[in-house]
Amino acid sequence: MGALPLLGAIGALLIAAEPNATASERFEFTQVEMAVPIKIVLYAPDEEQAEEAAQAAFARILQLNGIMSDYDQNSELRRLGETSGHGKAVPVSPELWQVLSHAQTLSARSQGAFDVTVGPMVQLWRRARRQRELPSDERMTAARPLVGYRLLRLDPQHRAVELLEPGMRLDLGGIAKGYAADEALEVLAKRGIRSALIDAGGDVVLGDAPPGKPGWRIGVARLEVDGPPSHVLVLSRAAIATSGDRWQYVEIGGTRYSHLVDPRTGLGLTDHSSVTVVAPDGITADGLASAVSVLGPEEGLKLIEDTPGVEALIVRAPEGKIEKYESTGWRELGGNGD
Repeated sequence: MGALPLLGAIGALLIAAEPNATASERFEFTQVEMAVPIKIVLYAPDEEQAEEAAQAAFARILQLNGIMSDYDQNSELRRLGETSGHGKAVPVSPELWQVLSHAQTLSARSQGAFDVTVGPMVQLWRRARRQRELPSDERMTAARPLVGYRLLRLDPQHRAVELLEPGMRLDLGGIAKGYAADEALEVLAKRGIRSALIDAGGDVVLGDAPPGKPGWRIGVARLEVDGPPSHVLVLSRAAIATSGDRWQYVEIGGTRYSHLVDPRTGLGLTDHSSVTVVAPDGITADGLASAVSVLGPEEGLKLIEDTPGVEALIVRAPEGKIEKYESTGWRELGGNGD
């Protein structure tokens, strides 16, 4: 479960406002962290302050990757996985606790459509994409008992986490980048930089609008790879994330399978879809985009409507014909599209 870039090229994401010469200057920085290009655009009085703030934000993202990476064998997340089935809860860092707590709440609200215990299934589908063959029945059967958010137990009193079944593996791909972008924006704010944008591989978090402008202009990609944005939104103090199979998928036996896995079935999604969520913060936008992708339009929009301050656009082509679904307040975001 993860979010894809809003536009194919990160450089095309921004339809950027021109800086106000009487206020701050516009600065832009890009660095690869969490295995994706992280782009920071900010307004600061001078280059030195901008550079120091951006590097502090990148350092925070690097720190969080060391906590939450599924790939790094030395990450806190992987070390937690090694305690699965040991019969005791393990104290975790405040950052990992915050993300897991948010994830468990979303899992319950989505009836398991969002589930960070999906790691064993994600591993099978990563292999499926490399080998271009479906996971075997034997591997799927072995993985299923290890997936289920109720197998992840949180102890708030001790800020501790227990994985109930041996062999469990957590995957924060559908939520960690949004949280990291939130934290990076907070680092900038503490350094006096409030007009800023963080693009963590398509999970975009926005501070105050650029000087003299109503907001940041953000393009939402079409379901198809080619073409201009389907919508342009004008936003500030908000986050936007898109989840779907626009770029990451595999075709096996004539069926297109997304990299997004339904935790309840263990299967890659096959509806060829894109879900864009606008929310007050990145962790919310990121997680909901993943959850709604799995739930589908009807149940997904119910979840969106039940979440204050959140709007969504769902685009699907299950039979090759484009279908669009919008939450009730989507069009009030100041966007336009066809």
